[in-house]
Amino acid sequence: MSQSTALYQRIETSFLRQGLMQHLGARIVRVQPGEVEFALPLSDKVTQQQGAFHGGALGALADICCGYAALSVAPEGMEVTTVEYKINFVAAALGTEVFCVGKVVKAGRTLTITSAELFDVKDGQRKLCGVMQATLIAVAKKY
Repeated sequence: MSQSTALYQRIETSFLRQGLMQHLGARIVRVQPGEVEFALPLSDKVTQQQGAFHGGALGALADICCGYAALSVAPEGMEVTTVEYKINFVAAALGTEVFCVGKVVKAGRTLTITSAELFDVKDGQRKLCGVMQATLIAVAKKY
């Protein structure tokens, strides 16, 4: 098994245990060391009262994306959990799907700093709709 296949399987195995992401219909688009991309389709599970994507759903997607970017560089036998994050919404997400790209900014022994960009997709065009910065801590895997 290649390193990229093993990494994808590690991320996928964990992602499939994410009840919220499964409930919302999110999917993995791409995995590589230090960077992941997920997608969230528009549905009645992720909208607010005006029909746009809900900020809570987008925040959850970005948080999870940052977490898996950090996990992609964490040592085997370790997991990560969010210590803090900040999100800025720069435009309403009104399209049919939102993509999120999470990247490791700096991986330390204990803390990993990450960033994420959220892109609204409308008429086949991606438009930046949010940015996040998150700090994650490495913890021993318990299962």
